Amino acid sequence: MRYQFTIDGELSERALAAFPELDGDRDHGTTVLSGAVADPTGVRAVLARIDNLGLTVLEMRRLPD
Repeated sequence: MRYQFTIDGELSERALAAFPELDGDRDHGTTVLSGAVADPTGVRAVLARIDNLGLTVLEMRRLPD
């Protein structure tokens, strides 16, 4: 399954490195992380990393396969 997470703010390279399984695209004050996530546990792990970094999720959605 592919997911997309839109994060408030343009993440630094260091912050993007916390999400090696996802592609990051910074634009106009947001960062979009997208890529394959194996299962619901993987989604929770990504969300936990986002939370641990003190980031704000603006949108999360599952992408068509």
